[in-house]
Order: sequence, then C-alpha cells, then structure tokens
Amino acid sequence: MAGAAVLRSSLARAAAGAGAGAGAASKKIAAISSLASSSRRSYATTSSIPSRAHHRVLVVGGGTAGITVAAQLRRMPQLEKAGEIAIVDPAATHHYQAGWTLVGSGLQPLDAMSRPLADLVPEGVQRYPLSVASFDPANNAVRTAEGVDLSYDYLVVAPGLETNFAGIAGLEPALADPASQVSSIYSNRTVEQVWRNMQAFKKGKAIFTQPAGVIKCAGAPQKVLWMALSQWTRDGVRGDIDATFATGGGAMFAVPKYSAALEKLRVERNVEGLFQHNLVGVDAKNRVATFKNLANSGKEVKREFDFLHVVPPQKPWDWVAKSPLADAAGWVDVDKATTQHTKYKNVFSLGDASSLPNSKTAAAIASQAPVLVDNLLAVIDGRAPKAAYDGYASCPLLTGHGELMLCEFKYGGVPKETFAGIFGSQDQPNRIFYHLKKDFFPYVYWNSFVKGTWFGPQGWSRPDTTASS
Repeated sequence: MAGAAVLRSSLARAAAGAGAGAGAASKKIAAISSLASSSRRSYATTSSIPSRAHHRVLVVGGGTAGITVAAQLRRMPQLEKAGEIAIVDPAATHHYQAGWTLVGSGLQPLDAMSRPLADLVPEGVQRYPLSVASFDPANNAVRTAEGVDLSYDYLVVAPGLETNFAGIAGLEPALADPASQVSSIYSNRTVEQVWRNMQAFKKGKAIFTQPAGVIKCAGAPQKVLWMALSQWTRDGVRGDIDATFATGGGAMFAVPKYSAALEKLRVERNVEGLFQHNLVGVDAKNRVATFKNLANSGKEVKREFDFLHVVPPQKPWDWVAKSPLADAAGWVDVDKATTQHTKYKNVFSLGDASSLPNSKTAAAIASQAPVLVDNLLAVIDGRAPKAAYDGYASCPLLTGHGELMLCEFKYGGVPKETFAGIFGSQDQPNRIFYHLKKDFFPYVYWNSFVKGTWFGPQGWSRPDTTASS
C-alpha cells in the first residue's frame, strides 16, 4: 500500500495544479511548429541527416512507451552524455490516446490531448523523424524507409500497433461521411465525431462494437457505451434508444472479477449483449452492420443501426511482424518478466508492440518501463537482468458521468487494486476514480509520465523492480 499512500498525499496538490497545467498545455498546443523548428532535438530536415549514424541506445517509437523509456534512461549516469540515446519516429505529433475516450464523451477538448513530439523528446536525446523499414538485429542495425542506416549497441522497440480501419469493409468511407452516424474514438481524426453523434442522437438503434483479438485498452469500447447511455439519460431520450454491445469476445471483460460486475451493469441498464459477434462490414447508406458469429462457424449476421460506434481491429505493424524480432503472432518476442528479447539479448521491447501477454494500456507501460530500464542497464554493466514485471495493467473504465470502475490487475487476470483498502473493492464504480481519469491522469501524463517520473501505482516513487509482487 505504499503506492496508495504516495498517491493519496499527492492527489490534492496535483489536482489543484491541473487547471494551470491545462492552460499551459493550451498555450503549447497553440504554438505547434514544424519539425524544422526544433533542430536542438532533431535534425532540421531529413536531407541533413547523415546516411549512417550510431547510438548507444536506439529507441524505435516516440509514443508513450518510447518517450517514457528515453526519459528514464536519460536520467541514468550510464547514459548521461548527450547523443548516446536516439529516438526514431516520423510523427510530428504525440497523442495522449487514453484521453480520446474523454474527447468522445465531451469531457475534454481534443487539442488538450496532443503536443508536438519534438517538445517531448528529452534534452540530449537525438531524434530522427524517419520511418523504420526493417530490423537487422544480427548486425545491430535498423534501416529506414528514407535510406538511412542507424546502428546501436542496445535497441528498444516501442512503435505501438496499427489501428486497421481498412480491416472492416465500408468503415473508412462511413467514417468520412459526417451524416453516416458512424464514428470511432480510435483516431484523432474521428474522435470528435463521436461526441457530435452522441449529442445529436435521440431515437433508434445504437450499436457499440469491439473486435475479436488484441486491441489498445480493451475497456475503451465500453467506456463509449456507458458514457453515451449516461448522456442520453441526461438528455431524457434513453427510453427511446435500444442499445447493443456487440463484441468478438465471449464476455464483457477479460478479468473475471470485473467482467461479472460489468455484466451486471449491462443487464441493469438494459443493454443487449451480442457476444462472439465480430464486425466485418458497414453499409452506411442502408445503415446495416454485418457481423460474423464466431460461435456459429462465422455465420453472417446483419443488424440495422441508427448510431454505430466502431472499434477497428488492430495488429502489429508489418515491418515489425515480418522482422527477425517477431514471434509467430507478429509481436516483438520478449520475456514476459524481463522485457528482454528471447534471442537478441541487447534488444528490449515494451508497450503495444511487445509480446507481453497483458492489456495494452498506458498504465501497463508505467510499470513496464522501470523494469526495462533496470534490465537494460544491467546488461550494459555486464550483469544478468533481475528486474521483473508482474503484468500489472489498469483500465480506468468510465461507467457514466461521475462514476468509474478502476480495474487493476496483473498476469492471470488477478486483481491488483491500489485503493481497495481505502474505498473497498474496485469493481464498484466510484466518483473519486472518475476524477482521476478525467482530471488527474491527463495532468500527470503531460507533467510526469512522459518525463520519466511517473510509475503508476507507485506514483512518483521509483519502484524496486526486483522485489517480489
């Protein structure tokens, strides 16, 4: 419970500063500049980048996982020299994707959920605005699509995963049509339409989908469902709306304890459960969604809709899946405790691209990052990796306005609840948890998480990664 104590003592202070932090964020976002304006942290133009370069540690990916690890490594004496660490990522903008559920529910503006990537790269870390094309771990090298060869002593692979909108027939044109009543929180380009559709919808059939297989934040599809129902109740139209949750999975959630609580909510709130039904097609013109019934040999099931929220299927990037680093499923093949590659001992991975068998969430990264850093430093020092990750992940699952179920668990679907001793079992929605998600976590993300000073349940106290859990 040391983590809970740290968080309790810091909540009030951080919450008080959240308003000021949000204002500062708005000013930064208003001042978004091009890659060329940040030559201190990245090359001014791709033409000025040398065709070959070497770094002690190369981080592939500038998302939550890559930035967090780079920031933590930069604080270590073994890597204190400028230029020893480099990040390669072509993106101009870094997104706080966990905040998109807030945007889609009308709780936060979209511009508060992104910042220029160049502003987040730690001082002294070189950034290459390039796209990785292939890995050559036998020669400690990475090849970019722009023809630049980057070599390394140690490699951290953290490029996230691909959100495959094209994986559902008809989805892309449906999302491009603002009159279709089809939306998705899984892209910064489509998330604002979720809130517009939610506000405009007054009567009819509403379907919320979740695909079969691995996705980022497995609770996010439900967050939209519950927040939409709450909004429609506020608007006085809930009685005129038939709601369906259609999931490729066999239950409401993968962790039994929380699944049971969410199933109870589904029944109480009169939501149809369409289990093992995987969305494969959207006919926006005729307002028809096509599913495959996975429990019945993939038989097609067509359902009419008036409102449709879609979570697209997700998969490893092809250039990761086809590389020597990948396992049979396409994820970077690492030991589930140490985050070290099973074959190449100077390669590590965390976050969505890794084979770590747990939920792909920012909260998981907060616990994975210090383990990876400690084990990478051990390898640098010639020691055996001893830090261990227990699979901790968290899903702050919005269940309506003013309430949230804080699902926390580790490998095996075993609950690992930070606040159970204070607020009771966390399968019960709580207003304090709601404000953690809505106000506290966005503040912490921009002010601590991406700066390498936030460690999830441990708060701002770096954990002992070798302690048994």
